[in-house]
Amino acid sequence: MVSRVIPVDPFDLVIFGGTGDLARRKILPSLFRRFVAGQIPDEALIIGAARSDLDQAGYRSFVAEALTEFMPEPQRPAEEVTRFLAHLDYVQLDATGDQGWAKMKELVRDDRVQAFYFSVAPSLFGAIAERLHRFGIARPDARIVVEKPFGHDLESARALNAALASHFAEGQIYRIDHYLGKETVQNLMAVRFANILFEPLWSARYIDHVEITVAETVGVGGRGAYYDQSGAMRDMVQNHMMQLVCLIAMEAPYKFDPDAVRDEKLKVIHALQPVGMDDIVRGQYRAGADTLSYAEDVGNPASTTESYIAMKVEIANWRWKGTPFYLRTGKRLRARTSEIAIVFKEVPHSIFHDAIGWHENVLAIRLQPNEGMTLSVMIKEPGPGGMRLIEVPLDMSFAEALGAEGADIPDAYERLIMDVIRGNQTLFMRGDEVEAAWAWTDPIIQGWEEQGDRPRLYDAGSSGPEDSLMLMHRDKRRWREISE
Repeated sequence: MVSRVIPVDPFDLVIFGGTGDLARRKILPSLFRRFVAGQIPDEALIIGAARSDLDQAGYRSFVAEALTEFMPEPQRPAEEVTRFLAHLDYVQLDATGDQGWAKMKELVRDDRVQAFYFSVAPSLFGAIAERLHRFGIARPDARIVVEKPFGHDLESARALNAALASHFAEGQIYRIDHYLGKETVQNLMAVRFANILFEPLWSARYIDHVEITVAETVGVGGRGAYYDQSGAMRDMVQNHMMQLVCLIAMEAPYKFDPDAVRDEKLKVIHALQPVGMDDIVRGQYRAGADTLSYAEDVGNPASTTESYIAMKVEIANWRWKGTPFYLRTGKRLRARTSEIAIVFKEVPHSIFHDAIGWHENVLAIRLQPNEGMTLSVMIKEPGPGGMRLIEVPLDMSFAEALGAEGADIPDAYERLIMDVIRGNQTLFMRGDEVEAAWAWTDPIIQGWEEQGDRPRLYDAGSSGPEDSLMLMHRDKRRWREISE
């Protein structure tokens, strides 16, 4: 099955931080794939902007090298690369000074969609927004894209919102969370709201608990300085995992409209209960046979920052009262996987008292790797050996369902960037949503800081600290295995 390509209007896209790591790894390869798919019009212009001393030819060479490094050869035909590079230009500028902005004004045109991607540190957001207006570059309907981290706490998030709001309306600001661009995450809404099979069961009456796991095998790598100031709570829970909780728990919006969807997500955040220290386990990975410890990776032997966190979260509303959400995320774990597991309750009365092998029904939604969904159901094992029940999966791998190699499944950034050009904010966070998430997160972090809590050490390549098992065991539940 080949995905249907919907063309977008002619646009000028400026990538501030156009020589940075995110631009090289994600933004530029995503734009190239949309170009090859025929979605980027011939009139489009993509402008890199950074401090690097490059001209147009130098930037095109830089982008060609990035495509070679981050895209398989079959996906980058030489003639398509040449055509794509012809759409690129470059401006050397100072984000906090006046250099380069006049040239930017000459390049960005007024007769098409204008989008400005802030792939830079949040400390530069306000300066760039101010100069886009002072130099008359951004039209009143221009769009800006800002990356996380959107603040370090509630106070800084409010300051960032205020800095952007002084130059751009809320409807022009696209706060990107790449998790929301994943096909499986969007299919979560489709499964719930387009199938009568699931929505009647989607409540505390039928769902025992929900597990959300985001596990990584890598350490903090070159992000040590940033990560040691953030930790797993700020880096993953406050944004990515919060968005997953919202999509699972939200009520049906009155229509599939950006503000209608975000209104329902905001209600979920407001309904989140405070989390006590007894419902949180923080961890740090030890050194392995071939790997450094977290403290060595970040160069801070006394660090109390968590590389792992597990927590039990309750939602205080009619739909979810009594159904806990268990969240866990960490680095240097056994396998790289992101999964949502909806674990249903057992039948109220089993007629198979002597049956062997009873398990709950589980809807497992896998975000990575091998995006797809699996619904486990119980059937009788074939044969004359009595009523033996076995668990079998109803499996839908997107790679199999939508194409032999899944080649037509776009990367999250591909979809999100095209949504910016279309002016569709459904998959982007609103300012009040970000602030509400920080208002819930800040007291949790303050709680462990006041107690002087230190993370539990765990082995690299394990499932995390042993203490995290107790979050489930005390409720007579077990975590699902972390596996590829």
